[in-house]
Amino acid sequence: MRKTLPSATDGVAGRATMQRIRRPFLAAIALVLAACASTTIRDTWYDPEYRGAAFRKVLVLGVLPNIAERRQYEDVMVATINATGAQGIPAYRFLPGQERASEAELDRAVHESGADALLMSRLLRVDTQAQVSTHRVSPARGASGWGWGGWYSGWWGAGWQTVTTVTQYDIAVVETTLFSVGSGRVVWTGVTDTFQPRSVAREA
Repeated sequence: MRKTLPSATDGVAGRATMQRIRRPFLAAIALVLAACASTTIRDTWYDPEYRGAAFRKVLVLGVLPNIAERRQYEDVMVATINATGAQGIPAYRFLPGQERASEAELDRAVHESGADALLMSRLLRVDTQAQVSTHRVSPARGASGWGWGGWYSGWWGAGWQTVTTVTQYDIAVVETTLFSVGSGRVVWTGVTDTFQPRSVAREA
């Protein structure tokens, strides 16, 4: 199922396909990566049979439970699409409510916007991972005397403590999909992981 970008050896058809989807494809990648420096692409797929023209107007929809975060997300996406020369349109102009829109409402929003493509991102899940690191620290000896003698003797085992640091990460797994409005088919889709340190606990 997984497919990467075609190489020069894929033939004329493959190169023609990439020329047609080049603008929206690169925009989608840039949008995902620009949002956070700690975002990585887990997997991508594109439709090698797509023969449509390059998209000019892209409706951006973020499927998020928080309306403020959704608006911010769509605005960032739209700004990046506009920078590519295409026109991005935030879906909140047509779907302003916080509740999940029905399929009929989404269809109406797509057609009212005049978009020829829909870029939809949805949160699949949030995982939590932990990273454990251990290091040794020495108590300050300067208060009890002058010089480096106390520090030197400490290297031989006197007064050192072991400190363990546990860092927890929230990992947001997001799926971003580009649809052709004319055909209703998926042109490109990608899954990304965004890592965000959440809390740090220390134990002696």
